Amino acid sequence: MTDSVFPISPSQSNRQPKVVLTHWVHSEVLEFLRQSCEVIENPTRETLPKKEILRRTQDADGLMVFMPDAVDAAFLDACPNLKIIAGALRGYDNFDVDACRDRHIWFTIVPDLLAAPTAELTVGLMLGLGRRLLEGDAHIRSGNFIGWQPILYSPGLMGKTVGIVGMGKLGKALVPRLMGFDCQLLYADSVPLSPAQEQQWGIQRVSVDHLLATSDYVVLMVPLQPSTVHLVGQEAIAQMKPGSFLINPCRGSVVDEVAVADAIASGHLAGYAADVFEMEDWARRDRPRTIELRLLQDRDRTFFTPHLGSAIESVRREIAMEAAVNLVQALRGETPQNQITGPLESSGN
Repeated sequence: MTDSVFPISPSQSNRQPKVVLTHWVHSEVLEFLRQSCEVIENPTRETLPKKEILRRTQDADGLMVFMPDAVDAAFLDACPNLKIIAGALRGYDNFDVDACRDRHIWFTIVPDLLAAPTAELTVGLMLGLGRRLLEGDAHIRSGNFIGWQPILYSPGLMGKTVGIVGMGKLGKALVPRLMGFDCQLLYADSVPLSPAQEQQWGIQRVSVDHLLATSDYVVLMVPLQPSTVHLVGQEAIAQMKPGSFLINPCRGSVVDEVAVADAIASGHLAGYAADVFEMEDWARRDRPRTIELRLLQDRDRTFFTPHLGSAIESVRREIAMEAAVNLVQALRGETPQNQITGPLESSGN
C-alpha cells in the first residue's frame, strides 16, 4: 500500500505538514508518515482528553482520529489549518461531516477492513453467551470444580435459528462464519440479497417482525443513524421469542440498554452479548454516561467485550496505514481514496 504513495517533495512546501494522531499506532505507520510529515503521536494506549487533542491540533494540517474521538464545528473553527481528518474507523457518526465539508476539510474513513474481524468476534459473543462460557470459567476458578458434573447445560448454537438485522458488509461477513453450525439463517434488510446468494448461503429474507418472533439469536448488524437509535427497545424486545438471545456487535445506541436489562430481569430475554455500548456514542447528547448497571451485575446472562471488533494486530495495523495514506494523499493536494462527503444512505452499510 505504501509503495504507491510517495513522500511530499520538499519543493512543494517550505515545511513539513503537521499531523496529529489521537491514539497509538504501529511503528510502521509512524515511519511512513514521518517520511513526509511532522508527526505528533500519542505513544500511550490511553485516550487523550478532548482539550489536549484540541491543543495539539490547533496548528495542524492533518488529524488521524479513532472511535473514541468526536469532532464538531467548534473544534474545526479552533483548528484553521486542518486540511484532512482521516478516520481509522468505519462508523463516523461522532464526527460532524457537514461541518468538515463546509470548511473544505477532507474527512475519510476505512470502509473495508473491519467487517471480517467483527464477524469473527460476533461468533465468539454468540458462543460465549449461548454456551455459558463465562460461568464455566468462574466455576473452574472458584475452587469448587471436582470434575465433570451435569451442570451449566445450555441451548448452544448448533441448529438454532439466527436472525440477522442488516445485511450490509457486516452481515455478509457473518453468514459464512455461521454456516458450519447448521443454523437456520434469516435476515431482514431493505435491500435483498440476490436469489443466487440466498440459495448459496441457505438464508431467507423475512420481515423484522417475523425475525424477532422466531429467532433464537437476534444479531444486530446495522449502522448508527437517526433511524436506528434504540431500534431494539421495549417494543421490539417484546416481539422477540421468549428465551432468545440478543447480540450487538455494531453500535451501542442501536439498543436501549435499560429495556434490555428489564427484559433479562423479567426472564423474557435469556441473555445479552455486546462489544459496543451506548456510552460510546458521543454524538448523542442524551447518551448515558455509563453502561446500565444491572447489565454489568448480571454475570450469568450477559457477556461483554471492550469494543474488540477489529482488534486483530494485522488488521489494526492495516487500518491505521490506510488512514495514513489518506492523510498523505490529501496533504499532497490529491483526492484521498476513501473520502466521505455526507452520511451513508444504505441501511445495510
